[in-house]
Amino acid sequence: MLRKARPPQGRAGGGARARALRREAPADETKQRGTRMYIAKDWTDYEILDTGNGEKLERWGHVTLRRPDPQVIWPIEREDEMWNKVAGHYHRSSSGGGHWELKRKLPERWTIRYADLSFHIRPTNFKHTGLFPEQAVNWRWAMDKIRAADRPIKVLNLFGYTGGATVACAWAGAEVCHVDAAKGMVQWAKENIELSGLSGRKVRFITDDVFKFVQREQRRGSRYEAIIMDPPSYGRGPGGEMWKLERDLFPFLQSCMQILSDRPLFFLINSYTAGLSPTVLHNLLAMSVGRRFGGRISSGEIGLPVTRTGLVLPAGILGRWEEE
Repeated sequence: MLRKARPPQGRAGGGARARALRREAPADETKQRGTRMYIAKDWTDYEILDTGNGEKLERWGHVTLRRPDPQVIWPIEREDEMWNKVAGHYHRSSSGGGHWELKRKLPERWTIRYADLSFHIRPTNFKHTGLFPEQAVNWRWAMDKIRAADRPIKVLNLFGYTGGATVACAWAGAEVCHVDAAKGMVQWAKENIELSGLSGRKVRFITDDVFKFVQREQRRGSRYEAIIMDPPSYGRGPGGEMWKLERDLFPFLQSCMQILSDRPLFFLINSYTAGLSPTVLHNLLAMSVGRRFGGRISSGEIGLPVTRTGLVLPAGILGRWEEE
């Protein structure tokens, strides 16, 4: 049961609660036909060349791949040689899963860069490559917040995957704790830290169920100035623990509130759950971190530009709370 709202505490001041529920328009936001859209448009090593017929044509450094995307429900305007001269084409199976059709031999893995960050890319059996380029809008935002803070910042990256946000925050000077239930993803994140020349930074890697880890951090009295989470719609922990976003996200947020410092810098939620509105993330943040600390909340879609058509491909949603 939710408790009656308490007045905000700490630095936020008495009028901060009302400001917390106000939607802001950050500098990296583009309005796409009335929708708040954060577009990752400053890549050089990654590009969506074209889209259509349920697929996207992507350039990952020197490698071009063709992969399915459920958001692409429009036709290919011109399926020419560019679409057919690809290194790999992922075909989805009607019975679930799918397979890669390799047009030429690919390296086991290769490297792409975003600004000063480097990442290993490798096509997996589940169509993914180990990186979600649209998340660059969040990496840039987090790096800017950390560098401008002018104080020590500890970041907790939950459901950390291969460590895009971990690398970004470590590069900006934060101490980072990276948690994911998949051992292979945690190892990949370690490799990305090394690849970016950040081996000497304070980064801790944990393979564990995020719920259990946060509970242990509560008992230890650990505190973080920033929390990042990218929860799946459904998931299973290393001990068989089940995660369902609609059921578990708000209780998990409440648990994470117990390990925020008295002066948090930011709280970021990213989601790829189909049908979930950005306003849902806005509301969750307003009812948790915003209710306690005031601050500023923003939410919207994440997108990637399509070179040939000038369209924007939607690729998830975000909710951000930040110190004001």
